[in-house]
Amino acid sequence: MSAPVIVEATVKQTATLIFMHGLGDTGHGWSSALAAIRPPFMKVICPTAPTQPVSLNAGFRMPSWFDLKTLDIGGPEDEPGIQSARDNVHGLIQKEVAAGIPANRIVLGGFSQGGALALYSALTYDQPLAGVVALSCWLPLHKQFPGAKVNSEDVPIFQAHGDYDPVVPYKFGQLSASMLKSFMKNVTFKTYNGLSHSSSDDEMDDVKDIISKWTHWESQNMARRAQCCQIS
Repeated sequence: MSAPVIVEATVKQTATLIFMHGLGDTGHGWSSALAAIRPPFMKVICPTAPTQPVSLNAGFRMPSWFDLKTLDIGGPEDEPGIQSARDNVHGLIQKEVAAGIPANRIVLGGFSQGGALALYSALTYDQPLAGVVALSCWLPLHKQFPGAKVNSEDVPIFQAHGDYDPVVPYKFGQLSASMLKSFMKNVTFKTYNGLSHSSSDDEMDDVKDIISKWTHWESQNMARRAQCCQIS
C-alpha cells in the first residue's frame, strides 16, 4: 500500500479519522472534503488502495481494497483479500495508538468499497473506537456476523445511503443496517433522497456533526468560551 494522504491537525492532535476511498479512487479523492469538516484537533488519514485486478471490471487493474466478484449481496466474496485489507487498516489504527491517540478517539470511515472495509475493520478490531462512518456501502462477509465481531457492541455506526444509488443498491445498505442493528446497540441509518452513488453537501454536514459529537468538539468549544469569559 502506498503512503497515505495525511492532513495534520491544526491544533494539538487528540483524535484521528482514517477514511478509505471507493473503488478506482485514491486517498486524494476525499482528503480535501474531510479536512474541511473535521475538528481542528483531528488528524485525517486517507490511504490509497493497492492497484490490482478487479473481477467485476473484467480483470482491469485499479486501486481496490480487495477483489470484487459481484455486487450481488449473496454472491461470492474475496475473503482473503478483505481480511488482508482489514489487517492493513488495523495497522494504521495501531500506529496512531502507538503515537498516543487512544483507540476510542479514532474514527474509521469510508465510501462504497472503502465503507465496507471500514465496517469490517471496526467490527473485528479488539478495542472500542470512537465510531464508524459508512457511506454508500454494505457489510462484507455478513454471514460471519455476529460471530466474527470482537469489538464492543456500543461502538457507534453512522451509515448513510442515497436511495437512487445504481452501483451499491440502496436495499443492500438497508439490509446491512438491519443486520448491524441486530447485534450493535448504536446504529444510525440515514437515507438521502435522490442521491446516487456519491456524497452530497447535506451528507457531509451530517458527517461533520456526527464526528463532532463522537469527539466532543462542541463541549470543548463551550469550555474554551467559558474560560475566555471568566473575569479574574
